[in-house]
Amino acid sequence: MKEIFAEVITIGDEILYGQTLDTNTYWIGQQLNLIGVKIIQKTSIGDTREHILLALAEAEQRADIILITGGLGPTKDDITKKTLAVYFDSPISVNELALKDVEDFFASRGRAMNNLNRMQAELPDKCQIIHNSVGTAPGMWFEKGGKVFVSMPGVPHEMKKMMIEQVLPRFSKVFPLPVIYHKMIKTAGIGESWLSEKIEDWEDNLPPHIRLAYLPDLGQVKLRLTAVGNNRAQLEKDVAAQVQTLLPQVGEYVYGYGDDTLEGTIGNLLLERKKTVATAESCTGGYMAHAITSVPGSSRYFQGGVIPYHNDLKIKVLGVQETTLQQHGAVSEQTVNEMANQVRKLFNADYGLATSGIAGPDGGTDEKPVGTVWIALADGEQTLTHQLSLTKDRTLNIQLTNVGLLNMLRKALMKPLEV
Repeated sequence: MKEIFAEVITIGDEILYGQTLDTNTYWIGQQLNLIGVKIIQKTSIGDTREHILLALAEAEQRADIILITGGLGPTKDDITKKTLAVYFDSPISVNELALKDVEDFFASRGRAMNNLNRMQAELPDKCQIIHNSVGTAPGMWFEKGGKVFVSMPGVPHEMKKMMIEQVLPRFSKVFPLPVIYHKMIKTAGIGESWLSEKIEDWEDNLPPHIRLAYLPDLGQVKLRLTAVGNNRAQLEKDVAAQVQTLLPQVGEYVYGYGDDTLEGTIGNLLLERKKTVATAESCTGGYMAHAITSVPGSSRYFQGGVIPYHNDLKIKVLGVQETTLQQHGAVSEQTVNEMANQVRKLFNADYGLATSGIAGPDGGTDEKPVGTVWIALADGEQTLTHQLSLTKDRTLNIQLTNVGLLNMLRKALMKPLEV
């Protein structure tokens, strides 16, 4: 089956100037992927006729579907409609269906129309109208030489409603679309290159219709398996078989699939094992407690946390020994060891987690440079500690520390339950 390719063109000076964040192409890419259409390029251009015409001509050469967003408003700087009329050599006239839509829109809101609003019903004669049920700018559907051009408003909620209700269903009537099935495997605690080396043989022996992509994230690597064919049930079966072959090699690093999160997985494990957790965060400043409590129902296993940034609070609130801080410093294995044990006792939790480090961008020394972080986990029987050597970026260091310690907790929770 022939692959169907799409290109997305976003139009608007405000996008190029950084005044508006383009979330449309991200969402469109997700939706096209679900129906088996592959985006080969995304282009952002300003409100300039020559650039729009050039982008359309280039997109027509490489894509079957060209999706255009933006530039359909009623003001003079919105030139997409007139430029499309030029590109398709089409006169513009009042579209009665579009005019009725605009009139109904204003009438339903008890507002009067002006001439600019009426002008939105003027469309190129060669287009088919795409109704806008939540706005005043109609979309336009053009067909040329087996290619489809779709122009939609740049306002996200208007564009999304058009896509879901009208545009996506029409694509399946015009193009023979394949079935594309994705399976996301989420790992933590192993770098991309090490993971790739571990699964090299498995990757080399994937069947031709299944492809693998590595998607690195903060302290994590996502493996995306993509299968292409005609039968979704068979694709799901084929991918499941490959996952089962993979797990014996990297199962210790896999924490979930699809939309699973590390904190969500940990929450489920804590509930399953009827365990609780508490946190003592110095360098992460409450970020870990926020991550844990972002999961609905976390009150059933999260006892609480403290942020003892100042050494006095480590001593007075947590009960860390003053001599420990004097001899080893706040950023040390000995200090996080005591922090983890003390916070576990303070909140009567099964697990105590602790962080202390130099997040940056300053505060480092030759012995303890920026990015030096110690993490610890205490469970009442043993205390696990680990030193992280991270980056010069403060925010990144906080996020990476969070992932590192949460993954340490996940591994502790993965131990077989006692019978």
